[in-house]
Amino acid sequence: MTFDKLQNLGFSIGVELPLDNDWSQEGQSKGVKAGRPFGVPDLSLHKERIQLADRLGFSTAWVRDVPLYDPDFGDAAQVFEAFTYLGYLAGVTNKILLGTAAIVLPLRQPWLVKKSANTTAELSHNRLILGVASGDRPSEYPLFGVNYASRGQLFRDAVEVLKDHSNSKLMLGQKIYPEVPKFPIYVAGLAQQSPEWIGGNLDGWLAYPGTPEDHTNRVALWRKVAGSKPYVSFIHLDLVSDVNAPIERQRFGVKTGVNGLIKELESMKAAGVDHIGLHFRKNDRPIEDSMTDIANNVLPIFHQ
Repeated sequence: MTFDKLQNLGFSIGVELPLDNDWSQEGQSKGVKAGRPFGVPDLSLHKERIQLADRLGFSTAWVRDVPLYDPDFGDAAQVFEAFTYLGYLAGVTNKILLGTAAIVLPLRQPWLVKKSANTTAELSHNRLILGVASGDRPSEYPLFGVNYASRGQLFRDAVEVLKDHSNSKLMLGQKIYPEVPKFPIYVAGLAQQSPEWIGGNLDGWLAYPGTPEDHTNRVALWRKVAGSKPYVSFIHLDLVSDVNAPIERQRFGVKTGVNGLIKELESMKAAGVDHIGLHFRKNDRPIEDSMTDIANNVLPIFHQ
């Protein structure tokens, strides 16, 4: 049986790393002064902020897998290599679940992905959610010697390795250590597969950000092919100090106050979403203030 702590939480709220507001006006100004390209966050307080998120009760921390910084995409994510960073985060946090959103399987050797995931699960005391993807940045593939058009088949081949808990392809006597319980494997998007294949072979879906109405339609498809498996998405949040500020829709998220955020999350829950990761890079207020506001006024409503 798959070991999935997130599924047991009911509706929950997490954070997407980096915990920085480098996409806000002030954050961009600071980045220019520091000589950082757009999309490269300030990581000077990354340890303190993830520990704060852990103490405040956010359920999950999500990290991206971005092998190469590409100015055409303008996003270095949290900069650090995903598995290395998760191992570090496992050592400086206690309860928060640790998820990847998502490991680009066609650019990685699947047996080493399995070893890395097992290691992360062991070091974190089974807090890992392994999100995987086929990748969407064509410029990365030539450097890795991988044919972009083959990424769908490479993704299926890697999932087969990850899900083969008997490791049947190993030679007699060979083992992969550490051996850990079956951590859940979620998929970002459809990874060049059919919805039916995804629903039958993966344990959860990492859906792209959207409105509650967008998610209503996507959740209906997910329930049809995957039953009650977790449906996860993200909100790019700019939380303003006025608690009654109305919801202003922005690309991938909202600008609003605490009461508007509660309303948005209630709508997400009603649409059938199981988990929302909050992304703070557009947030104008200090990250610590916004996370504390959410912990005091929002998490108690939704975290049972």
